[in-house]
Amino acid sequence: MAKTVSITELPPSPDHERHMRMIKYAVAMTVRVICLIAVLFVPGWWRLIPAIAAAALPYFAVVIANNVHTDRAAAVERPGGIVPVGSGAGAGGQHEDMR
Repeated sequence: MAKTVSITELPPSPDHERHMRMIKYAVAMTVRVICLIAVLFVPGWWRLIPAIAAAALPYFAVVIANNVHTDRAAAVERPGGIVPVGSGAGAGGQHEDMR
């Protein structure tokens, strides 16, 4: 018996995925701005911590935003009813008796 596939098992749409990446990037850049402002107010050598964070955040923001989660359970499967497996199709997609 063929397994039924629920619509919830499909991967997210490209628009939704892009929107989520933009949110992740915007949050990281907001943290960077906070780090840049903190550099102005933090005294002494502690100033290096927000300065290093502000310098490293753009790299990590891009890496995190472009990290696309591909869930193996959400893989789209080929429908079994359209093209039966082992239908006897030979090379070139033609049936053997049609040659």
